[in-house]
Amino acid sequence: MRLNEITFTDAKPVDGYGQGFFRIGGAVFQGPVIVGPQGVQSWAGYSDADAVLALAGQVDVVFMGTGAEIAHLPSQLRTNLEEAGLGVEVMASPAACRTYNVLLSEGRRIALALIPV
Repeated sequence: MRLNEITFTDAKPVDGYGQGFFRIGGAVFQGPVIVGPQGVQSWAGYSDADAVLALAGQVDVVFMGTGAEIAHLPSQLRTNLEEAGLGVEVMASPAACRTYNVLLSEGRRIALALIPV
């Protein structure tokens, strides 16, 4: 078996998560966050569509982590993101973190919008 070290370039991988927090690139962030090419920022949640829409043109897909369980996005939020040209993949936050790290290691143009577990 051949093992390769993963290089994440300038983007920050998700190192871990727990009740109410995420550890991203070695730093701890409380509450909902957006992780993208410009770094990590706090997020107000589904009502803060502008923060996610700001990723248009920078990424192809946004993984929306809905907390401990998968949940539907508000329909207007999904519509706004898709109209802005952003692909949207909804999953539980743990799955979104794992998927993001794998695709980030492949150099994909992706971002995360996460609600804590």
